[in-house]
Amino acid sequence: MTTAVTTAPAPARASRSRRRGPLVPFGLRTRLVLAFLLVAVVSAGTTSALTYREARNAVLASAQDTAVVSFREQVESLGTGLPVDPPTLREMLFVIASKAKPHPWVVFAEYGSVRVSSGENPTSTVITPELRRTALTASHGSFERVVHDGVPYLTIAMPVAVRTGNTSSLPSGLVLFAVMRMTDEQADVDALLTAARDGALPGLAIALIPALLAARSVLRPVRELRGAARSMGSGRLDTRIEVRGRDELADLARTFNESAGELERSVDELQQAEARARRFAADVSHELRTPLAGMLAVTEVLDEDAGTLDPDTARAVRLVSAETGKLAVLVEDLMEISRFDARAAELNTDEVDAAETVRKTLAHRHWDGRVRTELPEGVRARLDPRRFDIVVANLVGNALRHGAEPVTVRMSVRERTLVTEVMDSGAGIRPEVLPHIFDRFYKADAARTRSTGSGLGLAITQENVRLHGGTVRAANQPGGGAVFTVEIPLTGIRDTEETRA
Repeated sequence: MTTAVTTAPAPARASRSRRRGPLVPFGLRTRLVLAFLLVAVVSAGTTSALTYREARNAVLASAQDTAVVSFREQVESLGTGLPVDPPTLREMLFVIASKAKPHPWVVFAEYGSVRVSSGENPTSTVITPELRRTALTASHGSFERVVHDGVPYLTIAMPVAVRTGNTSSLPSGLVLFAVMRMTDEQADVDALLTAARDGALPGLAIALIPALLAARSVLRPVRELRGAARSMGSGRLDTRIEVRGRDELADLARTFNESAGELERSVDELQQAEARARRFAADVSHELRTPLAGMLAVTEVLDEDAGTLDPDTARAVRLVSAETGKLAVLVEDLMEISRFDARAAELNTDEVDAAETVRKTLAHRHWDGRVRTELPEGVRARLDPRRFDIVVANLVGNALRHGAEPVTVRMSVRERTLVTEVMDSGAGIRPEVLPHIFDRFYKADAARTRSTGSGLGLAITQENVRLHGGTVRAANQPGGGAVFTVEIPLTGIRDTEETRA
C-alpha cells in the first residue's frame, strides 16, 4: 500500500521560525532572552510535536483502517460475473456505498471503458493516476490520502477477482474505488494542533521571566567592559574595570584589568624603544653627514688621480671611493626614512610638466640613452618635484640593477589619476618576493649580503607616493619582466585641451 499525507501547519511553523531568525544579531539582552525562549520552544515544541504526531496518526489510522477493512470485505463478498452489465454494476455500488464505515463513501467502478459510480458523476477527480496504476498490481488493494480543493479525502482501490475454483481466482479487470471525506478527522487533527500550540504558550511566558532576570544581571558588567574596551581603543590605556563578586564575569573583569596593565606597559616600552631607535638613526645619520661630505670630496680628488698611481693603489682608491659613495647614499636614505617615521616629511607641490619631470630625472642620471619613454605631452600636474624625482629614479634604478634592458617608462592619465609605469625586460619578480618587495632592507636572495643600493629605495618610494595620496604596486608582466605602477590622484591635472578651453 502507498500513502501520501499533505498538511498545512508545518510550513506555517517554518515560516514563523524564519521570521525569528533576523532577531539574532541584536544586542546581548535580546540574545539571552532568545536563548531561554529557544530552550523553552524546543522543549515545548518537541513534546507537542511528538504528542501531535502520535495522536494524529492514531486518529487517521483508526478511520483509515476501518474504511479499508470494510471496503475490502464488501468487495470480496461480491458475486460479479463477466461481462459486467453497467446497470447491475451500479446497483452493486449502491449496496456497497450503503454499508460505508466510518463515514459515507462514494463508490466508483472502472472496467475497460466502462465508468459507473454510486454518485452523480461516473468518474472522480480525487482518484490519482498513481492509485489507478497501483490498483492493477496490488491484489489486496491500496489506498491514498489526498487533499483536493482544500478537502482531505481517503481513496481506496480494490481490484475484483473472479473465482476459478475453491482456492483460486483471476483478475477480472474490474477495479472499485471508494472515496471518503475525512473532514471530521481533519477537524480533530486541527484541534490537536491548536491544543499543542496553546499548551506551549504558557511555557514561553514562564521562560521569559528568568531570561529577563539573567539578562539584567549580565548586561551591567558587559556594558562596563564594552565602555572600557572603547576607552582603550581610543588610546586611554590606563582604563580599568571595577571587579564585583566572584563569578565568571568578575574573572573576566580581573583578566581585562591584568591584560590592560600588561598592554599599557608593553606599549610604553615599544614607544620608548621606537623613539630611541628613530632618534638614534636620525642622530647617527646627521653626524655622519658632515664627515662623509669631506670624505666624498677627497675620494673625488683621488679618483681623478687614480690613473697616475700604481695598479694596486688605484684599485684601492677606486674601492674606497665606491664604498664611500654607497655609504653616503645609505646615510641620505636613512635620514629620509627617519623623517617619514617621525612624520616630519612635508610635501612642497608645484605645477609641473609631468613628462618633462621624468625626462630631467633620466637626463640627470645619464639614463636617457638606456631607458625608453612613452610620455604624453602637455600633462601638467601639481607634484612635489623633488619627491617625484626620487620615485622615478628609484624605480628606474631598481629596474636597471635587478632587471634587464630595455627599461621603459610609460605615463598616462586615467580617470583624473596620473599613472606612471616602469617596466623592465628581465625575469620578473618571484611570487614569494612580491609581498615583501617594499619592505625595508628586504633581500630577495638570502645569500646576498651586499648590493649596490641601500635596501631602502623602494620603501622610500612607497612613502613618497603615499605622501602624494597615491599607491604603488609591483607585478610581473605576462610576457616577462617586472612592472611597477604608481598612481597619484591629481585633482589639479590639466592637459593641453583643457588649457586651451
